[in-house]
Amino acid sequence: MSRALAAPSLAFQRGILGAVLLAACWEGAARGLHLPAYVLPAVSDILVGLWSKRTILFDAAGYTLLEALTGYGLGCLIGIGLAVAIALAPALRTAILPLATAINSVPVVGYSPLILLWFGIGVSSKIVMVAMAVSFTILLSMLAGLDRVDRRAVDLMKSFGASRLGVLWRLRLPTALPLLLAGMRVSTVRSVIVAIVTEMLGAHGGLGWVIYQAVLQIDFVQVWSAIFVASAASLAFFGLVGLLERKILFWT
Repeated sequence: MSRALAAPSLAFQRGILGAVLLAACWEGAARGLHLPAYVLPAVSDILVGLWSKRTILFDAAGYTLLEALTGYGLGCLIGIGLAVAIALAPALRTAILPLATAINSVPVVGYSPLILLWFGIGVSSKIVMVAMAVSFTILLSMLAGLDRVDRRAVDLMKSFGASRLGVLWRLRLPTALPLLLAGMRVSTVRSVIVAIVTEMLGAHGGLGWVIYQAVLQIDFVQVWSAIFVASAASLAFFGLVGLLERKILFWT
């Protein structure tokens, strides 16, 4: 148990050290080479800009996180639901998987004009876009986990009279849990990215909208400030799901 607690702590310390070294190199390069703000502003200038516009940026971050979290939850439900349906009725695999693959063969941003037209430029369109991006990843992760079960264990349970639903609940779902949680962890960052990119194409608020407006105003320090806030939000979301994964899979 002590080793399990020490490993995340050590990784966190290394991450902080790496971030500090990167910031120092960034600051030195920007100051030493006298780079203009549109090329690469200094970290200190970005932090000053972040503090001066903190109210706008934090409100925008809340707007974006609302879209990302809601779409993420909806996408997880859709992906898990489809995977469970395939596990219970294998004939559905030939219908669901090709359709899901075809839809996701096009970058999610490619659907933005249609989604914005159908759902408007409010929160709903961003939620739909995030759900589309997340559901496919969760579907594949869940299916891979459900398919990795030992067939001999399935046959043994059936020989004792277990139904297909009983096998799913008692054997296949616990087996699929590590891959499902890994897919959920990976999807956290993707959900924030999709929300921000969609906001750039049309929105009433959010970090993507702030970035787009800052570019129009040629305020590249604010662009980087919004990027810093978006990175912090993504890391926090990623870390939260990672912590949940370690709590659930405590035996790994």
